[in-house]
Amino acid sequence: MTTPGDHSAQQHDAFHPHLKATAPGGPLRDRLHHIRTEDVDPGTAQTEGMRRFAAISGQSVGSERLWMGQTHVAPDTASANHHHGESETAIFVVRGHPEFVFAEERDGRVEEVRLRTRPGDYIFVPPYVPHREENPDPDDEAVVVIARSTQEAIVVNLPELYVLDQED
Repeated sequence: MTTPGDHSAQQHDAFHPHLKATAPGGPLRDRLHHIRTEDVDPGTAQTEGMRRFAAISGQSVGSERLWMGQTHVAPDTASANHHHGESETAIFVVRGHPEFVFAEERDGRVEEVRLRTRPGDYIFVPPYVPHREENPDPDDEAVVVIARSTQEAIVVNLPELYVLDQED
């Protein structure tokens, strides 16, 4: 029998005997991590008009392919235009009715498209798609949980909302 911290003997999960109980990569990769609400980190990439807080990242827990945190948008506020580079981004609306705005070409014209949300809704943002978040509510902050397919938050702030040319 092994004790916590003793990695000399190989442990196995009864449901998955082929998997090792400890992962390669050291102490950040061989245990579960609990990040409390008060411990999320504001020291992450930011965009004017919103506040991002990192919870799960390469720096905080040693994640290799995932970043997760939350974003707060103040009442009656719009973020700056931005994209998230190579990251796929999944968004879950926790509080408020944030709106997600992006540009789309229709009939040879570029138009803004506005996705109006409510708590419980999800949004998917593909890599490199410029967008912004808005909170039209004059009184209450909007809060969303964000998961990204990279270990750190990639944020590229843009001067305007536009459709990027796709490389062939």
